[in-house]
Parts: sequence; structure tokens; C-alpha cells
Amino acid sequence: MILAITYRAVADLKPYPRNARTHSRKQLKQIAAAIKEFGFTNPVLIDETDRIIAGHGRVAAAKLLGLAEVPTLQLSHLNPSQKRAYILADNRLAEKAGWDKEILAVELQGLLDDGFEVVLTGFEVPEIDVVLDMSAEAKSDGHADDDIPPVGPAVGQPGNLWRLGNHRLLCGNALDSGCYGTLLGGAKAALVITDPPYNVAINGHVGGKG
Repeated sequence: MILAITYRAVADLKPYPRNARTHSRKQLKQIAAAIKEFGFTNPVLIDETDRIIAGHGRVAAAKLLGLAEVPTLQLSHLNPSQKRAYILADNRLAEKAGWDKEILAVELQGLLDDGFEVVLTGFEVPEIDVVLDMSAEAKSDGHADDDIPPVGPAVGQPGNLWRLGNHRLLCGNALDSGCYGTLLGGAKAALVITDPPYNVAINGHVGGKG
């Protein structure tokens, strides 16, 4: 069996009427962004009547981009039952794949270091943060320098100031403005207030749209 890629008009391609796979508007925009960045690298699978077997999302994204034609592969050797099964299998089998988290973290970090818009991979910022944080934690767990020493008797007293290289550590009261003067030594602080984790609903009161 010889498979040949042919370019067909998007308007001529017909969706499978019982396609069980759904695509949100957000996902279609992500697919469109990927096509714009990488090109249309994955042809749409169609039957001999130009009905889509696999690639409904790519065709919808092509319409968003205003593409007149897309690459297609015609699968004329499948009987009706095989078509119905393949439409399900093409989507379902891909879901069963996993990820090597260590390699994934290396690849994502490499893209970030290159200044690449990494969300074009389909991973969203909160997901990328989780993968990179887990990788960092796994690496730090293997270093003895990160081990927490045993707890001993307290020796620090309010007002004690330690100089740790470029850092200063004060034992004091965060509500006492005088402590800040002692700690900073007249310098001004650059302050960032954070409250991780992000985009995680907490009892229905805290959340985000991503």
C-alpha cells in the first residue's frame, strides 16, 4: 500500500458526524499557534469521500488561520467498522502514553533558556512550573549539603545579627520597624510578596484562570 500526501481544500473536507472527540476554543487556538510556528506537519487522514478520519482539530485550527488547503492522506483500505474503530483509537491510544519527567524537565528548561515560547508545546505555565520544581526537588534530595541538620538548643537572642557573605540574618520581630533598620543597615530592600501555589482552588475561595 502506497500512501501519498495530497493538498486538499479545507472547504472540501467533511467532519465525521459521530466524532466523539471534542476540542475547546482554547485548544484550537493552541493548535493554530503550533501550526503557525512549526507548519502543518501532520496530514489530515481522510477516506475516499473526503470525510475526516483523524485531524478534526487540525482542520478547525486551519480555518482559524484562514488556510485554504491542508495536506491529507487518503485511507481507502479501511472498511466501515475499521474507520469507526480507528477514529477512536487514534485519539485514545495517544492518551495512554506517559512522560519521562527527568527528560521532560531538561527539554522544557532548554527551551526556556533559548527564549522559546514554550507554551507552543501545549504545556501551560503552571504545568511547566510543576515539572521544573519536581525536577529541582529530586536533584536536591540527592545532595548531602541539602540535608537538614539535627535540631539543637536555641542560641540566638533578639537583636543578634549574622553576616552570611552578602546576606544578613537578624533575630527579631517582623512587626518592629526598628528591626528592619538594623537588618538593612540603611539600605533599601527590593521586596517581592508571593503566595504559591498558583491556579489552585482552595475551598472554592482562591483560584485563577491560568
